[in-house]
Amino acid sequence: MTDVRIPTHDEFEDWQRALNTGFLRPPVTQPEQIEARRRLPGRRLGAFDGGRCVATLRSFDQELTAVGGTAVPANAISNVTVSPTHRRRGLLTRMMGQDLAAAKERGDVVATLIAAEYPIYGRYGFGPATSTTEWTIDVPRAGLDPRWSGPGDGGRIDLVDPEDVRKFGPELHERLRRAQPGAVSRGEHWWQANTGALRLGDWTEPFYAVYRSAGGEVEGLVSYEADDNWQGKQPQNTADVNWLIGTTPAAERALWWYLCSIDWITKVKSGWRGPSDLLPHLLPDPRAARVTEQADWLWVRILDVVRALEARTYDGEGTLVLQVVDEGGLTGGRFRLVASPEGASCTPAGAADADLTLEVGELARLWLGDESALRLAALGRVREEREGAARKADALFRSPGRPWCPDLF
Repeated sequence: MTDVRIPTHDEFEDWQRALNTGFLRPPVTQPEQIEARRRLPGRRLGAFDGGRCVATLRSFDQELTAVGGTAVPANAISNVTVSPTHRRRGLLTRMMGQDLAAAKERGDVVATLIAAEYPIYGRYGFGPATSTTEWTIDVPRAGLDPRWSGPGDGGRIDLVDPEDVRKFGPELHERLRRAQPGAVSRGEHWWQANTGALRLGDWTEPFYAVYRSAGGEVEGLVSYEADDNWQGKQPQNTADVNWLIGTTPAAERALWWYLCSIDWITKVKSGWRGPSDLLPHLLPDPRAARVTEQADWLWVRILDVVRALEARTYDGEGTLVLQVVDEGGLTGGRFRLVASPEGASCTPAGAADADLTLEVGELARLWLGDESALRLAALGRVREEREGAARKADALFRSPGRPWCPDLF
């Protein structure tokens, strides 16, 4: 029988080979990259058959920002693969069950992941709780003043080095994270890997530009790359944004205009942006930015219904009895939520009649505030036990700002 367990130190290279195989990457990793990947924090599981690793999973500690700004402890799941020789044998189910049970035992409120494939993770209680949009800007159509040479608000933009990014990037991101539901924490390893100090794979240093306000405060930061594309002696270069942080609208505007003003750049690819991003309307002609990708992004699995519902804020006031169905057996039951702008309490509801019945994955979608209970009811994913309960839940759970997770992990 295939053994699911924590790989030993000597089995790490085999575990990494299985990871590469599952993602259709060249199986062999360079020795220096293996050592760099070994330094990544977290917990690893592997499935071993005859001494060979055939499935992988890694999880690590994370914080996720709930509606209202409270950060809840999360179990972030990544590096999930099953080798093609061992698919459909329940290996992922065994690894996921073991990892989620351990997270519940540790006291994590939720688990998170970015799903490579849509149909897989609903089986384990996850629901798609945020979405992402990528824009491609046709720079000549954007309508920007070709004489633009910098922000007109007294701020300035400077190119900086990786060492600078590691100094002020974490604090800037923390400011964004505290205000953005759906955002997740970035550990030191994230900043090292994204500035070349930790080489997890082939590395080409990108450009980094920082926006400072008129008072000198860092309010924005962007990492981007550019290709080399000339056609008929005319530049047709594209700037690819790896990530862009802006804690103020002025910072976002300045950085996008900067990217569109770089000589030879005729297109800008925005990278993963939030569903309500300001970007298109920061341009004089918003039609110059077209959506080139739009999809689900962060998936959330609630591990503790009581703590999750009490952690977030509610703009409205009301009481709901929720029958939460959890096939994984981690956090199902009947709960009474009493919520108002002053706070919320969630307690077991005992034999009280339920207002709504829903799977734990659908509750995750409502919890971060981006989904409509009315829409889920229309889709048959939420069942009204009391007439009007979906409308009541919709008013209670929806938040004024849509959640966004800027990160891939």
